[in-house]
Formats: sequence, structure tokens, C-alpha cells
Amino acid sequence: METTQQLPKSPPAPGLTSEDLAPVALGERTWNTWNYAALWISMSLCIPTYMLASSLIEGGMNWWQAILTIFLGNSIVLAPMILNGRAGATYGIPFPVFARVSFGVRGANIPAMLRAIIACGWFGIQTWIGGYALYQMAKLWVPALATLQAVFPASWSLETGPALLFLLFWLLNMVVVHRGVDSIRKLLVFKAFFLPFAALALLFWAIQAGNGLGPILAQPSKFSSSAEFWAFFFPSLTGMVGFWATLSLNIPDFTRYAKSQRAQVVGQALGLPLPMTLFAFIGVVVTSATFIIYGQTIWDPVVLAGRFESKLLVSIAMVAVALSTLATNIAANIVSPANDFANLSPARISFKTGGYITGIIGILIFPWKLIADPSGYIFTWLVGYSALLGPIGGIMIADYYFIRKQLLHLPDLYQYDGRYAYQSGFNVKALLALLGGILPNIPGFLTIIGLLPKGAVWPWLVAVYDYAWFVGFFISAGSYLLLMSGQKQPVVQAPTQPQGEFQVSSI
Repeated sequence: METTQQLPKSPPAPGLTSEDLAPVALGERTWNTWNYAALWISMSLCIPTYMLASSLIEGGMNWWQAILTIFLGNSIVLAPMILNGRAGATYGIPFPVFARVSFGVRGANIPAMLRAIIACGWFGIQTWIGGYALYQMAKLWVPALATLQAVFPASWSLETGPALLFLLFWLLNMVVVHRGVDSIRKLLVFKAFFLPFAALALLFWAIQAGNGLGPILAQPSKFSSSAEFWAFFFPSLTGMVGFWATLSLNIPDFTRYAKSQRAQVVGQALGLPLPMTLFAFIGVVVTSATFIIYGQTIWDPVVLAGRFESKLLVSIAMVAVALSTLATNIAANIVSPANDFANLSPARISFKTGGYITGIIGILIFPWKLIADPSGYIFTWLVGYSALLGPIGGIMIADYYFIRKQLLHLPDLYQYDGRYAYQSGFNVKALLALLGGILPNIPGFLTIIGLLPKGAVWPWLVAVYDYAWFVGFFISAGSYLLLMSGQKQPVVQAPTQPQGEFQVSSI
């Protein structure tokens, strides 16, 4: 039987709530199993997923090694996805509010901002992909775009033509933010029908042009020894986990709308590992085929489409890629960071303002450099940010399941003087555990990006970075439990059935 938690005697603190951050009322939780499966299928069918698989081929794997790595990574990340999702489904709260339980009502801004900055990076990457698709189309009709005089510093590695179309596509994203997320629904429907069709068409082209599936799948791996393979496999597996490490944290932003726990658990289990692997298989086959067809592996599908001879075909394909990228970008990379930025100051930062902030940071992060080559995409971007998100996930899961026993006091999440206030709103023990999980990965990260010369630290310490998400997750979880072991927690009598009758209008 569902019960409703009573409103607190004092109203929610204005600085801690808004319509976007308040718990979702029970009557508004309408997402079923199919909704979550469809969400993940839609999120999986995107250009970065294709590039994820093709980057493994470019890095040296054969087809089955790449597919196995992707399947394992997505199966692993499914576990924290479901575990963190339970709190959202039970209490109807978004990720920034859930983070208050372990980090404190003010301290939650730290993991929320780390998550938001990474979402800004993904926004930039998707915007670059959409803009570059438009550039590939535009230069067919206006060849002068490819020979425009350079206006950016050489260190930026940014040509003028692609930059112009990138900024144009960025402005289009900002227009959608200004008009509101509802304006993207039709594009999401378009994407759901177009992208699977386009992916299958590309697969059939690769099989035909590559003289059948046999020669394509017969392409051997490029590793000369098993040691070389394992040296590439482990950071790649970490990168696969890192690909969805962002969503494994802010999944409560979506599960807060769940009809039941079963809906979010089964829906995510059906919608994540298998669709990701199937779409990645297309990327593997097509990328392997490009070596047979062109004599080189082309891991970027937008660049590959630009090789086609028909101007009309390339134009249609690139416009469609841009539109589907626009839909994915708003749905996946605007909603969550907008909530995170709003958590800083709910009274001053609206969804639109949060979207604008996301857009600006998305440019400043230089996304064209992040995906310029497969090694940068995997080792610098995916593995790098997993070193930040793994520790946050470890702390939140350890706190919710081992410290709180899945019992939260909902009203206190919106009070400056409640049980989640800790020391002036910060749980210092959670921050220490977070730092402890991040520190071991710093030497490896600095070595990868070239700020620390090889040999400056012990090789084994650099190698820790290959397992960044796992190392951070377990070190932070373990140290957090150790630090919190002597702290007695107030008894919470609230049931674990769905809660959430808690209205912002009561402020």
C-alpha cells in the first residue's frame, strides 16, 4: 500500500527547491517499462555510439573483441544505473537532491557541478558532430568553404569552414533551449524512425562494397602480442563504462517518473546493453569495411559519408544526422546539467539559463579536439571523466544501501538545518572519500595528456589510470563507509514505498 509522507512543519527552504527539484507527485509518475526501454534505445542510437565501436577497431581490435568489450562495459555500468535509479523511483527526487543525502544540502553542489561540466563536454561533442555533418554537406555546394583563410590560432586545430557550421548548429541548439524542451519531441520521433533505417542502409552498403560480410569480419586484430591487447583492452573497458557513467549518476532524473521499481529495472535492463551492442556492431562492420574499400580505416561516420559520390545523397544524410544529433543533444545533454546548475541557486537559475550555461561551456571545452582521434576519445575523454564520476557513484551507492538502508527523510532534503545539513551543509567525510578516490588516477591522467613526463612516477601508479572508474568507485565507497562507521544516524521510520506528495507551492 502506498503511503504519503507528511509535509514538514516548516516549509522547504527557498534556496533548496524549485519546481524542477521538488519530488514528483505520485500521480505524475507515469513511465512504464517500455518508456525506459525506449529511452535507452533512443539514447544508444547516436553517432558517438558508432564512433565508440569504430574507435576500438581503429585502435587495433578485431570485430568480436570490440563487440565483447562494449557488451561487458555496458553490462557493468547497468548495475550502478539500476542501484542509483531506485532512490529516484522511491522518493521522486532528481540527482542533485539525491546527492544531498551523502554530500550535504550544500555539498551536493560539488558532485552536481562535476557531473554538469562533463555533460557540457558531451553537449560540445554532439554539437561538433552535428555542425561537421552540415559542413560536409555545405562544402559540396559551396566548395570555397573548404579553403577559407584560417582565423583561429594553430594550437586550436580548428579550420574556419567547420567552425562556421559548428557555431551555426550551436545557435540552433540554443534556439531550441530558448523555446523549451517540448519543441524537440517531433525530432525525437524523427530520430527513432530515421537512425535505425540509416544505420541498416549503411550496414548493407558496407557488406556490398566490402564484397560480403566474410571478408569484413575476417579482418584480424593489429596487436602483435597478448600483452599489447590487454594493455589496450582494460582502458577501453573503462572507457565503455565511462561512456554512460554520467547517466549512472543522474539516472534519478529519469526514474523519478517511474510507475514502479520494476518498470525502471526491467526497462533499463532491456534497453541498454543489447541495443548498444547491436548498434555498435554496425559501427564495427562499417569501419572494418572501410579498410577493404578505401585502404584505410575511417572511424568517423560523418567523414565516411562525405566520401560518397552523390551530392544529393550526402546532403540528405548529413541533414538527417544533424537533426537526429540535435534531438539527442537536447534530451541527453541539456536536461541534466540544467538541473545541476539550477541546484546552485534555484531562485536565480532557470532551465533556460542552465541550458545557456551548458552551451557556452560546451564551446570552451574544445570538443573538436576531444574526438580528433580514437586515443583522445577513449583515453583522455571517456577514461578521464570516469575518474571523477566513479568515486561519486561509489559514495552515493554506499551511503544509500549501507548507511541509510534505503530509508530517507524526504522533508530534510529541503532544509538547511535537517539531518542532511552535516557541518554547515557539507559532509566533510564524503568530500574526503571523493578526494581519496580521485587522487590515485591523477598521475596517469597527467601522463596521458603530456603534462607529466613518462618515468616521472612509478609505472604501476600510471597503470592505475587504466582502471580509473573501478579504482575510484571502490576506493571512495570503502573509505566513505570507514569514515562514516562511527557516526550514528537518526532513525528514519519512512516506508520504502513511493513517496513524494510534497508541493513547491507550499513555499
